[in-house]
Amino acid sequence: MTIPDYQDLMLPVLRYAAMGEQRVPHVSEMIADDLGLSENEREELLPSGHQRILHNRVHWAKFYMSKAGLIDSPARGRFVASEAGKRLLETNPEKLNTQVLLQIPEFAEFYRSSNKQNTGSTSAGTTQDEPVSSETATPEEQIESAYRSLNAALRADLLDRIRENSPAFFEKLIVDLLVAMGYGGSHKNAAEQLGRTGDGGIDGVINEDRLGLDRIYVQAKRYAEENTIGRPAVQGFVGSLVGFGATKGVFVTASSFSSGAINYVKNLPQRVILIDGTRLADLMIEHGVGTRAHRTIQIQRLDEDFFSEDG
Repeated sequence: MTIPDYQDLMLPVLRYAAMGEQRVPHVSEMIADDLGLSENEREELLPSGHQRILHNRVHWAKFYMSKAGLIDSPARGRFVASEAGKRLLETNPEKLNTQVLLQIPEFAEFYRSSNKQNTGSTSAGTTQDEPVSSETATPEEQIESAYRSLNAALRADLLDRIRENSPAFFEKLIVDLLVAMGYGGSHKNAAEQLGRTGDGGIDGVINEDRLGLDRIYVQAKRYAEENTIGRPAVQGFVGSLVGFGATKGVFVTASSFSSGAINYVKNLPQRVILIDGTRLADLMIEHGVGTRAHRTIQIQRLDEDFFSEDG
């Protein structure tokens, strides 16, 4: 029997999640039993050889439903149906897939923002808000689409983990990221300069270069996703810059900034950079902070020069 795709697995995964806390391996086994999968089908691996196909698809079904607010994660590695998920099941839906989830505002926003990340161009015949169809897209476009989807999932997982951890962990994260980006000199120096724990975040001064020729004032707020940082908080940060005689500042948050805050920093005499949760996660991915390379795929192309007999 063919293993169902992740969209076909959404409804059974949600039904099991409504029974209580679950783990992906356990739900995978129960679904395999329901489908009557053979032992070989249960053990079938992705081409990378690192994960079972069924486990991978159950994970993606769970992930997308969590972005739609249908599934909660009460503890690491565990998931359960949310009240919204239970209410959906009470309507006895015939199917559950991405198109159904797009009717939920939270998921629609996540899906749109995910498809707009890291895209410099749009495939012919599609928009950035639309998924790339495997029937119309070229193989290169399918690879790009898969890459964006994987990064979007990783970005969301990073922010979830950041918000689950303590302010002290957030402090260490910012130190690790700044050092990885080339600021602060050594890790020890950066940790000492950014070691002043403040109101749910960190405040401090860090060297812009290894010689300490210029300094950057840093403030971070480990806010929940729904807590947008407004202009007053940024104004307070700028006031601190003036008090320190600083001309450069970086305000980091795990949430987001209001449009008023973003517009406010555009015309300041000081150079102030606002890093929201999305950009923070992107920088972590770019510099390998909290992430690691899982698999490298090298794509070969025909070498026309090799087959040329000219000269």
